[in-house]
Amino acid sequence: MTNHLSPEPARYVMPASTLGRITNGFFNALVAAMTKAGLSLKGSRVLWVRGRASGEWRTTPVNPLRFEGGSYLVAPRGVTQWVRNLRAAGGGELHVGRRVERFTAAELADADKPELLRAYLRNWKMEVGIFFDGIGPDATDEQLLAIAPGYPVFRITPA
Repeated sequence: MTNHLSPEPARYVMPASTLGRITNGFFNALVAAMTKAGLSLKGSRVLWVRGRASGEWRTTPVNPLRFEGGSYLVAPRGVTQWVRNLRAAGGGELHVGRRVERFTAAELADADKPELLRAYLRNWKMEVGIFFDGIGPDATDEQLLAIAPGYPVFRITPA
């Protein structure tokens, strides 16, 4: 596992409209507020990672995946700012309420992603399925491998 294995130009899905940005911003703020208060939705956390330029803490709600004894972060929208910051920082923190889990992160190679993407979609498809262009948990390994470059995946290990 090494960092930044997916080639550029990077895939990034942003909300398509002003309404989408408002809705997404509201939803992210709501999930983040609930998680900060200690109310986790199916294991959601607030990711804290240092900004690659500013060095300041940046936060965003994420859906960690526990799979076969490991923990992972999947970026359903592609190479977002949190992905770029995590690549630069090499780790961060996951928060739920007052509980803080510090971690280091290693990005997975595309060949290692199909089973993790499948498991992620099993757990979170209702929330993130729109970002997978019709690919679901029943997709073949070949289909998941074909989309893997557009979905950064990090194995996270307690620091």
